[in-house]
Amino acid sequence: MLSPKLVSSDKEIAQIAALSNANLSANISAETKAKEGFVSWVYTPEILRTLHVIAPSVIVMDGDTLAGYALTLTPESLETYPNAIPTFNHASTLPYKGRLLGEQRFYLMGQICVAEGYRGKGLVQILYQGHRQFYSKTYDLLITEISPANPRSMKAHEKVGFQTIDTHHDEAGIWHVVLWDWT
Repeated sequence: MLSPKLVSSDKEIAQIAALSNANLSANISAETKAKEGFVSWVYTPEILRTLHVIAPSVIVMDGDTLAGYALTLTPESLETYPNAIPTFNHASTLPYKGRLLGEQRFYLMGQICVAEGYRGKGLVQILYQGHRQFYSKTYDLLITEISPANPRSMKAHEKVGFQTIDTHHDEAGIWHVVLWDWT
């Protein structure tokens, strides 16, 4: 049975970087993007190593093979991964339950990806339940942004329990801000 765990080795980090690169929007066809989804941000092994020292990400391994990952970006991670600063800053200004999100305990999902042979088998749910298991004592909310051009990702997040709290435009396009509330 596949189960979530925290990243614990350089081999796992290398596999995350490789899987991310293989599913990067710029590296796959329009047909694959529409059918399988895609990831938007680039993560090098060096950046991943630094991020995992701050807050390890959640992965699912099948023996020695990475089946999927869900990257953890806490507020402390922003210096290491500045691409996330606009997302974090925008989310901080949004109201939720009568307060700005910036006044609440949240972190960002930096990226989630499931390897091709494992798609459609509930790994998104397993990865996110891992995040809840490992991080719900420290954080109340998990937030990410999803492109409307990635309906597979939107559907998977809704199935987990994420809700859309905002839609906005930036230089990269249109984004749905989605939130999973653990309170």
